[in-house]
Amino acid sequence: MVRSQVSEQPAGSEKALLTLSSTGDESAFTLLFHLYKNKLYAYVLRLTESEMLAEDIVQDVFMKLWNEHASLAGIDNFGSYLFRMSKNHAINHFRRMSHETLLISELFQADPSHNATEDLVALNETEKLLSAIIDKLPAQQKTIYQLSRQEGRSHEEIAELLKISPNTVKNHIVQAMSTIRTQLRRHSDTFLFLALAAFLRK
Repeated sequence: MVRSQVSEQPAGSEKALLTLSSTGDESAFTLLFHLYKNKLYAYVLRLTESEMLAEDIVQDVFMKLWNEHASLAGIDNFGSYLFRMSKNHAINHFRRMSHETLLISELFQADPSHNATEDLVALNETEKLLSAIIDKLPAQQKTIYQLSRQEGRSHEEIAELLKISPNTVKNHIVQAMSTIRTQLRRHSDTFLFLALAAFLRK
């Protein structure tokens, strides 16, 4: 790890922090993160209207910056660069969502050449699998997940409702999402079979 020289730089010198970060100075990069994380989160939250997605994008942006830290010294306006990068991440996310929604629609739409009953059965099976995974979550984790994902409540609203801290709410949601993703990966062959079956009926 590169020894930090942050204390030797003029206070508030963003360019100095970028230069140090480009050499692999983790302390300098951490200072940059704390300088911008709240403003960046608020900006991305306005774009996405999703607390978890905003958190994920901010984390992804800074992770990408650190992975490519050698180029940081060449950035003239770090703030503008950071916000533009975050906006592009959000746009790419919604493009992927739009594409996936279109594919699902194409796979399961009913037309005269399809067996609408089989399409409906396949769709119902995927929904049942997801519901079964959610039902097996620990009681409080399940409740928090449903309040967040199905009712659209914020971390603060859930915390007030359940008399717990917002950070506890966040931790439960992260754990729930991790469990759901793991279980879905285990059943990925089922989803692939259903998708292929629908596709081959075209």
